Amino acid sequence: MNKTIFVLNGPNLNLLGVRQPHIYGYDTLDDVKKGCAEVASEFGLDVRLEQSNWEGQLIDWIHEARTTACGIIINPAAFTHTSVAIRDALATCEMPLFEVHISNVHAREAFRHHSYVSDIATGVIAGFGVEGYVLATRRLCGLVTKP
Repeated sequence: MNKTIFVLNGPNLNLLGVRQPHIYGYDTLDDVKKGCAEVASEFGLDVRLEQSNWEGQLIDWIHEARTTACGIIINPAAFTHTSVAIRDALATCEMPLFEVHISNVHAREAFRHHSYVSDIATGVIAGFGVEGYVLATRRLCGLVTKP
């Protein structure tokens, strides 16, 4: 079994901690990686966290995950609402897939209410801040390590 969880992040999440902290909080992607890695290590798994503002780069990492990961946690950010290409790439992955959003996208602008990822995801977590990544990691680990 592959022992790496890919935690993929879309556009503008490189600014986490400084961009609109009233919506996204003050935690950074380094904080996200630390929280996810701590949980994964309890299960003997590793975390690879990546972020890109480029759709094609995210797709390349999804393709790589198909053969090197045991699961994917993705916050597609704005691509959630626009990218059929990311959805199609994720649909090729036969592993647990969790969609995470830091804010509650359903309490925000109407255009954020639709996701191209949710219907193919194992689970969706929104509105729990960066703790959503940790919750997704715990659930994913439980799924891939249960006897």
